[in-house]
Amino acid sequence: MFAEGSSLPPSPKTRSECIMVDVTKWPLFSLMGPQELSAIRKACVFGMSANEAIYITSDDEVYVFGLNCSNCLGTGDSLSTIVPKKLDFLSGRKVVSLSYGSGPHILLATEDGELFAWGHNGYSQLGNGTTNQGVAPVLVSASLLNKKVTEVACGSHHSMALTDSGEVYAWGYNNCGQVGSGSTANQPTPRRVSSCLQNKVAVSITCGQTSSLAVVDNGEVYGWGYNGNGQLGLGNNGNQLTPCRLAALQGFCVQQIVSGYAHSLALTDEGLLYAWGANTYGQLGTGNKSNQLSPLQIMTEKERIVEIAACHSTHTSAAKTQSGQVYMWGQCRGQSIVLPHLTHFTCTDDVFACFATPSVMWRLLSMEQDDFLTVAQSLKKEFDNPETADLKFCVDSKYIYVHKAVLKIRCEHFRSMFQSHWNEDMKEVIEIDQFSYPVYRSFLEFLYTDNVELPPEDAIGLLDLATSYCENRLKRLCQHIIKRGITVENAFSLLSAAVRYDAEDLEEFCFKFCINHLTEVTQTAAFWQIDGNLLKDFICRASRYGAFKN
Repeated sequence: MFAEGSSLPPSPKTRSECIMVDVTKWPLFSLMGPQELSAIRKACVFGMSANEAIYITSDDEVYVFGLNCSNCLGTGDSLSTIVPKKLDFLSGRKVVSLSYGSGPHILLATEDGELFAWGHNGYSQLGNGTTNQGVAPVLVSASLLNKKVTEVACGSHHSMALTDSGEVYAWGYNNCGQVGSGSTANQPTPRRVSSCLQNKVAVSITCGQTSSLAVVDNGEVYGWGYNGNGQLGLGNNGNQLTPCRLAALQGFCVQQIVSGYAHSLALTDEGLLYAWGANTYGQLGTGNKSNQLSPLQIMTEKERIVEIAACHSTHTSAAKTQSGQVYMWGQCRGQSIVLPHLTHFTCTDDVFACFATPSVMWRLLSMEQDDFLTVAQSLKKEFDNPETADLKFCVDSKYIYVHKAVLKIRCEHFRSMFQSHWNEDMKEVIEIDQFSYPVYRSFLEFLYTDNVELPPEDAIGLLDLATSYCENRLKRLCQHIIKRGITVENAFSLLSAAVRYDAEDLEEFCFKFCINHLTEVTQTAAFWQIDGNLLKDFICRASRYGAFKN
């Protein structure tokens, strides 16, 4: 599955870039099957323990599932659900932006510019003028009635919205001035953030837990709210009740800005990365744990940075370079990483899936399904395809279509077979008479897929083939299938096969099963049909095991 968006635009607004991401890295999505996953177009995992998720399908249906703290799923009730539920109220609306708070509360903006909110509302962060919990999505109107919202951002318990005309609105909890109204009174409905933003055109917004930042169209950054750790980057740690420009970034054109719990990162149009604010976990990447009151350039020795990542519910930071290298630092699964650490990830989202606490998504992922197939998917698709095959096997009068090159690459037996001095190298059809059709087809399919799907009885024949062809991994897979399918009726047949094919681990497993079910096993037809020598060996071994003691 791919998360994709356009390349970074001239403005600082950025929430996605063409990347490859597997949403099942977030445990909530691991229960979904391939068909369900393929329908997902946008997704977000959120919540204080990353136990809630929302996703939008290709036909613009919105689904939620998870714990449902503070009614944050918007299902109309307080029940948790492990099975995705559809939010009918949002059906058909194209989602362009989504953010979540700590309650959690949810803000969702549509392509038409409408803003919906639900979830925790103890501080009026839903913008509906009340403090009643929002059990289902409600349109946020009031002063936004005739405005077109293009982006939303949530702090812990406050909310922000950006309109298409570059206006910033804020509401909710305001104990530190994070709403930017000039006071510390909570704001029950959306209020335009003015002061020195009055005549500015904002192009991007972000929130820390109790702080707010905005980038305007000339690349300047403005901050307001809590500043006890220096997260506003003003050179001091005094709270700001109205927007204040970050003078330290004067002369730089900031393209992207993100906020962690109490730290901030900014990326300039030249690919330079600046960090400031709290640094208890090394989240600034400066090599120490000292807070930074003003922006400090980091990763100066690295190549150009093209994306940065952080979110208000974690102390984790990540960045991606021009060549696709992904770095992480800060709190990473309990460790404090004080310098950017190079990972093997291909996108910043994977950092949050695997190392952030909680393992939320730092942005709304946009998934685009396309016709691209990986090498593994392409191979799987071409197995037994007569249109592309250059060789066929005939087994039990049935044909199996394959590709010589694949067989030579994947199997030593075929690599030897297709040497020029072997007769088979010149043949277009190879007859197989020592194995059954299901067994041989399963073997060839394994070479294309790495998977085996056979009942235990057929897996015995495949075990024989794997032993003959010296395919040790296939041999182990067969033993695994046989173990999972052992019953009283087939136990002795499987034991006999394990002995015949020198599969010691499987033999021990089958023997113990027979001992544990000795009375039932000795009454089966398979027991009385076995070779006399094997029966003697079994009785002797069972006796040593103590099976016949009174």
